[in-house]
Amino acid sequence: MPSSLPGGQVSPPTLDSVGLVDRSLGNAGTSSPAPAVEEGAADPWALPQLKDTSQSWQELSAAGRVRRALLGLLKACGLLGSLYLFVCSLDILSSAFQLLGSKVAGDIFKDNVVLSNPVAGLVIGVLVTVLVQSSSTSSSIVVSMVASNLLHVRESVPIVMGVNVGTSITSTLVSMAQSGDRDEFRRAFGGSAVHGIFNWLTVLTLLPLESAAAPLERLSELALRAASLQPGTQAPDILKVLTQPLTHLIVQLDADAIANSATHNATNGSLIKRWCGAREPTVPGNSSDCGAATSGPCPETSGSTTAEQLPCHHLFSGSALSDLAVGLILLAGSLLALCSCLVLIVKLLSSVLRGRIAQAVRTVLNADFPFPFGWLSGYLAILVGAGMTFVLQSSSVFTAAIVPLMGVGVISLERAYPLLLGSNIGTTTTALLAALASPPKMLPSALQVALIHFFFNAAGILLWYVVPPLRLPIPLAKHFGDLTARYRWVAVAYLLLSFLLLPLATFGLSLAGPAVLAGVAGPGVALLLLVALIHVLQRRRPAWLPRALRSWAWLPRWLRSLEPWDRLVGRCCPCRACSPPPAAAKEAHCYENPEVLASQRL
Repeated sequence: MPSSLPGGQVSPPTLDSVGLVDRSLGNAGTSSPAPAVEEGAADPWALPQLKDTSQSWQELSAAGRVRRALLGLLKACGLLGSLYLFVCSLDILSSAFQLLGSKVAGDIFKDNVVLSNPVAGLVIGVLVTVLVQSSSTSSSIVVSMVASNLLHVRESVPIVMGVNVGTSITSTLVSMAQSGDRDEFRRAFGGSAVHGIFNWLTVLTLLPLESAAAPLERLSELALRAASLQPGTQAPDILKVLTQPLTHLIVQLDADAIANSATHNATNGSLIKRWCGAREPTVPGNSSDCGAATSGPCPETSGSTTAEQLPCHHLFSGSALSDLAVGLILLAGSLLALCSCLVLIVKLLSSVLRGRIAQAVRTVLNADFPFPFGWLSGYLAILVGAGMTFVLQSSSVFTAAIVPLMGVGVISLERAYPLLLGSNIGTTTTALLAALASPPKMLPSALQVALIHFFFNAAGILLWYVVPPLRLPIPLAKHFGDLTARYRWVAVAYLLLSFLLLPLATFGLSLAGPAVLAGVAGPGVALLLLVALIHVLQRRRPAWLPRALRSWAWLPRWLRSLEPWDRLVGRCCPCRACSPPPAAAKEAHCYENPEVLASQRL
C-alpha cells in the first residue's frame, strides 16, 4: 500500500509495484511466468551474505573446540584431496581425448588446402582443442608443423586463435556442476561465459585485421629480430611432478607419437606408451665399478649388443585393447571422477567458506587499492592470474578453480574477469619457455608461433579491459548468466553450438571451398549483425526505426521468445532442473489480490 505524506499527498508507487501491474497487464492471456519481485529489488549478481549459524569459538566447550578443529582439518584434507583428484582426472581426460582424436586432429592439420582459409583455420583450432582437451597439445602440434615446413606461420595464426577459444570449454563444463542452485549457476556460468566471450570478441576483431594486414605476424618478426635468443632449458612443470605418480599408474602416452600425428612421419602404431626406457647389457667380467678397479675407463661395448627395453608399468601397458577402446574407458572413468570431485569441492567450499572465514577470504580477493589507485587492483589481478597459471602450467586447472569460487559467492565477476585474462597471458608464457627448449633449427619458427599467441592475448586485454567502457564481456556474461539461470538448457545448447555444431558446420562448408563458405555463412552473419543493430536501436533510439521495427511483436512467438522452446524441452525432459523458477509467493499474492492492484496508480 502507498504510504501517506503530510498534506494528504500520496507517495508515488514503487518501481516494483508498477512493474508488477505492468507485467500483469502486459502478460494477460499468456502462460509465461513473470520474474520474481525480489529479483527486481536486489541485484542477483551481488555477492550473497555468507552467514554462519554455528556457535562462536568462545561459546564452545573444550570438547566442542576439539571436535570443530578436527572437523575443519578433515574438511581441509578433503578439499585438497578432491582438488588433487580433480587435477588428475583432468589429465586423464586429456589423455582420453588424445587417444580418441589425436590422429583425427593430425589428418585435419594435414589438409593445407583447407588451412589456407583463415575461417577454416580458426574452426580447426577450436575443434582440435576440444578433441584433445589441451591447448598445450594443440599448440605443440602447430609448432611442430611450422618447424617442419608443413605449415606457414601466416596459416598458423588463425589456428592459434582457435586454440585460445577452444580452451574455454573446460570452465564451461566445470560450471555445470553447480546447476542445482540457480543463483550459484548464474554466477558460475557467467564466470565461464566471460572467458569465452572475451576470446570470441578478440577473435572477431583481430582475425579480419590479421587477414588484411598481418599485424601479429609482423610484430612477432620484429620481436625476434630485436632479441638474440638461444635455446634454453625446458620450462618447469610443477603440476606434472605432483600428478604423474598417480596418472602414470593409469596410462602413459607417447609424446613423440602425438606430435608426429600432424606430420608425414606419423605411423599407424598405438599412442599408448609400451616401453619406458632401456637398460644397457653388462659386459662379462666387468662390474659397475670397473673404472675404479682398473684405474681407467670401462671397456667400450661392441656395436652388436642391443639394449634391453624396459616395459612401462601402468594399467594398459600390456593390454591388447585398441586406442579407441582405451580412450572410451578413460573418458567414462575420468568424467565420472571429474563430476564427483567437482560436486565434492563445491560442497566442501560451501561448508568451509562461511562466516568470518568466508568474509576474510572474500575481502582479500575482492579488495581494491585506496583512492586514487583503485584502478591498479585489476592489473594486479592480471599479474596474479598469469603467475598462478605459470606455476600450475595449466590454464584449464586455474579457470576450473576460479569458477566454483564464483558460484559460492567468494569472487565477484568483476574480479574474476582480470584473473581469467591473466590466465590467458600465463599460458602463453609457458609456451614461450617451451619454445626456448626447442632445438636451434626449430627455435625461430617455434618461438614466433608462441609470440603470436602472446601478442594475441595482450591485444585482447588492450581492447576489452584497459578502457572501462569497453569491458563488454562483463555485461554480456551477466545477461547470459541470467538467461541460463532461468532456462538451464540454454547452457547445454551454448556448449553444443559454440564448441561442436557450428565449428563442424563451418568446417564442412570450408571443405566445399571458400566460395561456398562465403555464400552460406556471409548472409547468416550479416543477418545476425542486422538483428543485433535493430535490437540495440529498439532499446536506445526507437524513434530512429520505422514503426514496424520498434518491437518484435509481428514475429511468431517461437522466433522472439524462449518460452515455446522451454515448453518443448520440458516435454522432452520433464525435470525440475530444466524448468523455469515458479512465481514467488509474494508475487502470486499481488496477482491474486485485486485491492493491491487497485491501490496503485498507473
